[in-house]
Amino acid sequence: MVIPVGGPLKAMLDPIRQKVGHVLLTLDGTPWTSGGFSSSWRKVCAAAGVVGVTFNDLRGTAVTRLALAGCTEAEIATISGHSLRDVRSILDSNYLNRDPELGENAIRKLEERTKFPN
Repeated sequence: MVIPVGGPLKAMLDPIRQKVGHVLLTLDGTPWTSGGFSSSWRKVCAAAGVVGVTFNDLRGTAVTRLALAGCTEAEIATISGHSLRDVRSILDSNYLNRDPELGENAIRKLEERTKFPN
C-alpha cells in the first residue's frame, strides 16, 4: 500500500531516506521486520506505562482525524487499508460519535443555514 506523505513530514524524512534508504531502522542499521517492530512497540509502551491500547488504535485515530478533516470514507480506506465497511464501523462505533468537534460543527452549520438577512 502506498500512503502519500504530507509536505512537512516529507521534508523531514526525505533527507534520511536518501542517505540511509529507509527511515525505520534497528540499532544495527537494518530495516525492521514486522515482528521486530511489534516487539519494539510493546517495549516502548511498557516503558511509557501505556496499557490497554494497541498499535492498531493509531490506525483508528488516523481514520477519525481524516474524517474530521473532511475525507470521504473511500479516501480514508485507501490510506488506512481498511475496507469501506470497516471504516464506517470504526467511525460509527469507536471514535467519531465521541468527538465534540462534530457537534460544534453541526451547530455552526445549522446557524449558517438559518441566518436571516439583516
